[in-house]
Amino acid sequence: MKVTGSQLVARALQAQGVDTFFYLMGAPMLAVESAALSLGLRGIDVRHEQAAAIAAHAYARLRNVPGVCMAASGPGMTNLITGIAHAYADCTPLVALGGSSPVAESHHGTFQEIDQLAMVASCTKWSDSVHHARRIPEFIARAFATAMSGKPGPVYLDLPADVLFEEVEEDDIAWPEAWNDRPRPRPAAAPSEIAAVVDLLTKAERPVLLSGSGVFWSGAEAELAAFVEAAGIPFYTTPQGRGAIPEDHEFCYLTARGAAFSEADLVVILGTRMNYMIGHAAPPRFAETAALVRIDIDAGEIATSPRRLAVGIVADLKTALAQLTEATANRITRDTFAAWRDRLRGRNASKTAGQEEKLADTTVPIHPLRLCRDLRDVLPRDAILCVDGQEILNFARQVIPTYLPRHRLNSGTFGTMGVGLPLGLGARAACPDRPVVVLHGDGSFGMNALEIDTLVRHRLPVLVVISLNGGWTGDPERERPGRDLGYTRYDRLAEALGAHGSYVETPDDIVPALRLALDVVAGGRTAVVNVVTDWRARASTAAFTRYVT
Repeated sequence: MKVTGSQLVARALQAQGVDTFFYLMGAPMLAVESAALSLGLRGIDVRHEQAAAIAAHAYARLRNVPGVCMAASGPGMTNLITGIAHAYADCTPLVALGGSSPVAESHHGTFQEIDQLAMVASCTKWSDSVHHARRIPEFIARAFATAMSGKPGPVYLDLPADVLFEEVEEDDIAWPEAWNDRPRPRPAAAPSEIAAVVDLLTKAERPVLLSGSGVFWSGAEAELAAFVEAAGIPFYTTPQGRGAIPEDHEFCYLTARGAAFSEADLVVILGTRMNYMIGHAAPPRFAETAALVRIDIDAGEIATSPRRLAVGIVADLKTALAQLTEATANRITRDTFAAWRDRLRGRNASKTAGQEEKLADTTVPIHPLRLCRDLRDVLPRDAILCVDGQEILNFARQVIPTYLPRHRLNSGTFGTMGVGLPLGLGARAACPDRPVVVLHGDGSFGMNALEIDTLVRHRLPVLVVISLNGGWTGDPERERPGRDLGYTRYDRLAEALGAHGSYVETPDDIVPALRLALDVVAGGRTAVVNVVTDWRARASTAAFTRYVT
């Protein structure tokens, strides 16, 4: 019996355990999408290919599996690339499938012919083109394994039209084993490396832990919490790693972050790159004399560490943290760093009290900090929060905590604007039992605003809150070109697309509007709360980098 390449793609995805994919219909992928749907896979069709990749990104982060997205050839594929690059910067496993022009007509100027592999080469872990239909299952199996191996990341498969239309005998197809997380290699740290870290910890007076999303991909949340509990070390995370341990934990001092970093004499960095997000772990954000320890699955990350690196370990975090907990038993206790924690606790308490006073701002237009406070106070503890924008991203970072692993998604290391609604879409598809909230700037909302339609069509209810400051950024001097967008009634746009809409202009109306919207979402309908905020307000947190937009 003969099968087509398109049918083989669908069967291969099913064999890899895929239950959901995100796509925008178009040739030559139409038969792939139809075959996948006929097999019972859930296909969520979006309004822009970028949204397909970003929704798959959210799905991957929340499920700890590769997210799958598809696009047609040419412009469909180029639209997908921003989402692929976003995943690459965030080390998130995607399997992106793109249709392409027929191999048999290459270099003949055929419809939508362009070198798609060359375009994705710099933003994927691996990319290739399938030239024989019978090898499709082999290539797809490799794609899944590569996306999740070592440091995760996106992969891309180019699927030429004539390969998808090709018919092959089923008996000629070799079906590889499905990707399976259980046998994933988990390299351990050498005993001498663990001993060196313990030695540094016993000599330290002011250590801090700084973890990133590598904790999630290793599935090391429990091991991280056990080590923190046993050793009593204050911990912080990167924006992408928030929620690894609840941020109301007794050893978490969020508003004392600056003091913790600048005064620490030992910084243990777990599963994150030393990029601008952590100030490159360099002065003045960190003390010149602070010793650095790094544990990362990627040897390349250790190799690029600064000269101050005292110990660099290439290991799986789940394994290495268990080793550390065992090795520090009876040598380091919760009391060892009590004085250091007391100092940070006091600093945190005083700053938090002052911050709460500021968050109670009653002025009109509404200050974004007040909006963030009121949203914080009505959010369920298990809510998945997706934040997208410029000023609102920074304000939310200061105010709204995260309590569960993977439950905070944002514009990421790449700073990609427009990700909010697609992230919310992917999050709701991945976790239908959890409330999903998207906090948007009005500028970034406009980039993928029609994904409201996708949420409505697929009955994936999400609460969308828009900080409507009339433009792209806070600009008290009105000096930035192209900043102004006007005060658009996005709530009415939402209503036109079948969602609930609310418009808020005064602080006292924020909470009632949010509570009503949460009820609407609980009833199965997407809701948009459009809140007019102060166009002059600019986030006061220190910039992550000297270069800001």
